[in-house]
Amino acid sequence: MNYLAHIYLSGGNRALAVGNFIGDFVKGKSYQNLPAGIRDGVLLHRAIDSFTDEHPLFKECVEIIRPSFGRYAAVLVDIFFDHLLASNFRNYSGGKRLSFFAANFYLSTLLYYRWLPEKVKSFIFHFIYTNRLGKYASIEGMMVTFQIIAHFKIESLNPYETVTFLKENKSELYKRFNPFWKELNRFVTGELEQIGKGDYFI
Repeated sequence: MNYLAHIYLSGGNRALAVGNFIGDFVKGKSYQNLPAGIRDGVLLHRAIDSFTDEHPLFKECVEIIRPSFGRYAAVLVDIFFDHLLASNFRNYSGGKRLSFFAANFYLSTLLYYRWLPEKVKSFIFHFIYTNRLGKYASIEGMMVTFQIIAHFKIESLNPYETVTFLKENKSELYKRFNPFWKELNRFVTGELEQIGKGDYFI
């Protein structure tokens, strides 16, 4: 799963959400040096990734994409899934607006800024300024997202071809995303119960 899904699955807690957001940038056991809430968010991020990577419906989506995008298929499924979540956000969030949700998370990153990895600090203000979470909701926003990815991460990625593929295959992806999302939420509910409600819950 990508940024939006990880943040949403943190259950509305700021520290967990920040930890879940930075999960890919915290290597090995370095999470042990973080405050409890952020540390648990990193561990939750890893649990979500493990569940996702092994799930049959996610694997099916990867196979749909692989002929067109090769080794980047799994990465793109993660991002496509964020689009499917964002474009139906009110339905999945019980009526919450994505704009409010995103703004609240941006505030969380500023409140916990001192604990962000240096690599995250290098892009977080651009991330906020360009409203990256809000961009996931529209096809136009996804074009901007893929342009950023092509510029900074995957030079061989063609944003136009990627967005075209998403538009043409959105219904097939959604048929798999919807049941997968329900199962992922049940899994995360169990993980949150194991974490408990420590002092960092605000």
